[in-house]
Amino acid sequence: MAVYGRPALRDLFDESPTPHIAHPPRTHHRDFYIATDGSYRRAGGGLGAVIETRDGTRVGRIANLDTPPNNNVAEYRALHLGLDVLAARAPPDARVGILVDHDGLASNVNRAILAASHPDRKPPRPYTVPERTGFHWRGITARLNRFGEVRAARIDSRDNPAHTLANTPEQYTHVTDELDRCVLPEPPEPIRSETTQVPPPSRANRHSGGRASD
Repeated sequence: MAVYGRPALRDLFDESPTPHIAHPPRTHHRDFYIATDGSYRRAGGGLGAVIETRDGTRVGRIANLDTPPNNNVAEYRALHLGLDVLAARAPPDARVGILVDHDGLASNVNRAILAASHPDRKPPRPYTVPERTGFHWRGITARLNRFGEVRAARIDSRDNPAHTLANTPEQYTHVTDELDRCVLPEPPEPIRSETTQVPPPSRANRHSGGRASD
């Protein structure tokens, strides 16, 4: 189990929709998983992130006080910060699963991944980046291009282990001072041949009545 008794990030990722991108059969072969969240309050907000390896070993936690102008900017800042920390602790060819509870951010990340493999580097649909997040979006895309393979999954804020870190950062400022670790996950288990034939469809519409991916 991961932080606060919630399921490991790997389990959350596998059970959550990845807007615009199908879950590949090798989902469990992600090397690292990162959950981020940002909060906004008039009196100040916060940024939170939790990073784990595939086997559930925690690589790091972040809880920073911040003063974002709105919630959208807070979410982008949180992912930008979390990816910066992960990039410093993971090999450049690592496979990464991202978990966020912001629909637009998850969609934009996956569009950027698809655009990177397009001959004209065009996303399947235009990005919808909120105002005042341009600098952070550029930082996010730069980090995404560093890793070997990335997918972003959308989770509910109630399931996001970074939620508490972002919303009460004053109570968790000590976690950022935890010993830095560069932890490599255990080698992945073999993939059964019958699961590698056809990738399952995207789970973007898996939960009926849920929010749209955009």
